Amino acid sequence: MLNGLDIGTLLAIAGMLALAGAATGVLAGIFGLGGGAISVPILFFSFGLIGVAEEIAMPLAVGTSLAIIIPTSIESARAHHAKGAVDMAVVRAWAVPVILGVMLGAGIARFAEPWVFQAVFVFVAGTNAVKLLFGKASWRVADDLPTGGRLQVYGGLMGLFSALMGIGGGAISNLIMTLHGRPIHQAVATSAAVGVLISIPGSIGYVLAGWGKAGLPIGSLGFVSLLGFALIVPTTLLTTGFGVRLAHRLSRRNLERAFGCFLALVSLRFLLLLIW
Repeated sequence: MLNGLDIGTLLAIAGMLALAGAATGVLAGIFGLGGGAISVPILFFSFGLIGVAEEIAMPLAVGTSLAIIIPTSIESARAHHAKGAVDMAVVRAWAVPVILGVMLGAGIARFAEPWVFQAVFVFVAGTNAVKLLFGKASWRVADDLPTGGRLQVYGGLMGLFSALMGIGGGAISNLIMTLHGRPIHQAVATSAAVGVLISIPGSIGYVLAGWGKAGLPIGSLGFVSLLGFALIVPTTLLTTGFGVRLAHRLSRRNLERAFGCFLALVSLRFLLLLIW
């Protein structure tokens, strides 16, 4: 027994986390996502079942998700780069501001209430869903990405919001790049590379943000659950390559519709948490 849970329940939670890992890997390959939009809600629910308080469970789920994204993003970025789809010039321009934004987000996480994380999810995921499902080719901010300071501001905001959502930045960088005339396949591939920039410093930041916090479950390193990491990562690595192959077989519009439906479901999930 652990916190009143029998072995059968604990095994069911472990199985749920493993299945979440498989779905995370497919999403990482298809959409350039680290899969945090799936792993964060499942981790949050699982931590609640073993008696972790909500104010600890939410940042713990986000931090653990960022750690899980490290191998997933590396594998996804490697596969997309092999197909020549990653815009490395954009990745280099975003590197420093993304990392600074991530560290700021991790600092906020030490003190933020659970609703802050959930509200960021709803805003970012909902905006993306509307654009992808109902947007037209004419919905553009510009014909191409800006240069200099404006591009760096995009990177900083991407890092900040991604750190508060526990995602690899794919939902945000996809939106930015497609609104600036970049094709969806290039946006997805570049997002995978950006996920590496977000996940590594983000994980370190959440370890430090949660260091010494009361109420953390056994096996936690700050706001990163080593148990959750160990259960999810193996299946993500097994399925990421399949997701990449699927992404390059889908048409542009079908990829956008699938991505939009997925983000709409995520947004609704956290909106319900905010309301109830």
